[in-house]
Amino acid sequence: QLVESGGGLVQPGGSLTLSCVASGSIFMINTMAWYRQPPGKTRELVATISSAGRADYVAPVKDRFTISRDNAKKTVFLQMNLLNPEDTAVYYCNADIVSYTGRRTNDWGQGTRVTVSS
Repeated sequence: QLVESGGGLVQPGGSLTLSCVASGSIFMINTMAWYRQPPGKTRELVATISSAGRADYVAPVKDRFTISRDNAKKTVFLQMNLLNPEDTAVYYCNADIVSYTGRRTNDWGQGTRVTVSS
C-alpha cells in the first residue's frame, strides 16, 4: 500500500513537499516514481528514483523538483519549488515492490491534489 501526503493550495512561485510511504509485506522496493494528472489530461511521469538513488526528471520540472527516498522508512519524497499553475494536478506515487514471498507488484497511491493559484 502506498499513501501520499503533502498536497494542497500554494501560490505561484511557492513550494511544497510531497511524501509517499509504502507499507505491507515488503522485502524490497526497486524504482519509485511520481506521476501527475492535470485536470482534463492523462497521467504523466514527473520523476523517478532508483533503489540506489539515481534520479531522473521530465523536462518541465527539471531544476525545480527534487525526488529523494529514505529506504529505511520506505518513503519517497518530491520537493517542488517555483511552482506555477501548470503544475496543478493530482500527484500519484508509484513503486515497484517485491514482497517476502517473491511476488513483484507495481503499486499506486491514491493521489494527492496540488493546486497552484493566486
